Amino acid sequence: MSTTEVNIPIREAATTASTKLKLGSLTELVIGSMVGSGVFSLPQNMAAGAGPLAVLIGWAITALGMLALVFVYQSLAVRRPELDAGPYAYAKAGFGPFVGFNSAWGYWISAWVGNVSYAVIVFSALSYFFPAFGDGNTWQAVLGASILLWIIHFLVLAGICQAAIVNTIVTAAKIAPVVLFVGVVAVAFKLNVWTLDFSGLGNASLGSVAAQVRSTMLVTLWVFIGIEGASVFSARAERRKDIATATVLGFFTCLALYALVSLLSLGILSQPDLAALKNPSMAGVLEAVVGPWGAVLINLALVVSVVGAFLSWTLLAAEIPHVAGKDGTMPKFFGRESDRGVPSTSLLITNLLVQAFLVVTLFAQSTRRSSTSPRPLSSCHTFFPEPLPPSWP
Repeated sequence: MSTTEVNIPIREAATTASTKLKLGSLTELVIGSMVGSGVFSLPQNMAAGAGPLAVLIGWAITALGMLALVFVYQSLAVRRPELDAGPYAYAKAGFGPFVGFNSAWGYWISAWVGNVSYAVIVFSALSYFFPAFGDGNTWQAVLGASILLWIIHFLVLAGICQAAIVNTIVTAAKIAPVVLFVGVVAVAFKLNVWTLDFSGLGNASLGSVAAQVRSTMLVTLWVFIGIEGASVFSARAERRKDIATATVLGFFTCLALYALVSLLSLGILSQPDLAALKNPSMAGVLEAVVGPWGAVLINLALVVSVVGAFLSWTLLAAEIPHVAGKDGTMPKFFGRESDRGVPSTSLLITNLLVQAFLVVTLFAQSTRRSSTSPRPLSSCHTFFPEPLPPSWP
């Protein structure tokens, strides 16, 4: 397909130096958008359907697949440096405006619906300390989530760089407990527990090794959503080559943390015991090693982590429709900016939708059954935009 007549999103000289993002901020955006609540539930999520061998194989397969995607983004950043906004820009330039619109639309819906889930999860986690928040859908929780939503809104309005600095601090704060967990669990690791039923075939309910590997893939792929974070903000990068570097650094950092959390936990508790833990299961694992304070630490870390992911995805959710609005793929009003270069209209519309869905959680029966019920809707909308960059013609 010829793309010479397609209006594609490119960098504009109007972006000032004060709004440029350095390598560190871009890397933290990648890590911050990938590390949310999922890592804290990995021990139980992985052990529920697999033994150590299948978990190892699952991470190896996922690593190879996601590394290929990382190289795709790295290659496109070099081959087409004039394209901005990541998956959307590549989809439009490669397949035309109709596919570009659907990519932007799907990514945007996925991002803001996911933010509804984050807002609910924050206060569901806080119910460990304040029971009135329940599963994150009581009126107290919705009120608290609404306040948090608009605090993040005005933080982003203060400037993208200011929000990125806060994101860097929050990302460091949420990674530190995960690193501590890995260190403590590595010291307490028991090889005899890890090898007790290494293949998982001793538990008939798990099925064959191949079936176990398939069950892990559903989890491992989910936790890497957000790997395109630096690419989405390519227009705001100080140096173009930092996009590829940030994506690679973010990927390997998260891969190491994810694999270590899930594999080392199988050396603390057996697969059936891990599978029976309540989420966030990292709390149960650390409690088994150091006592009750371990569970308290992990629940606090979960709150910080999800707030950080909420901030990262608010930035991502506002950026895609903003760029699409500027080049006419989506309505022009999405392209409006504040004096600080913030996509103010896109940000406002996005957060009004999040607010509306938060109110719905008070009344919808599905949200009373699961604090993460918006996740399937968010996931299905990523199925269209994510495969497009690797399919570049």
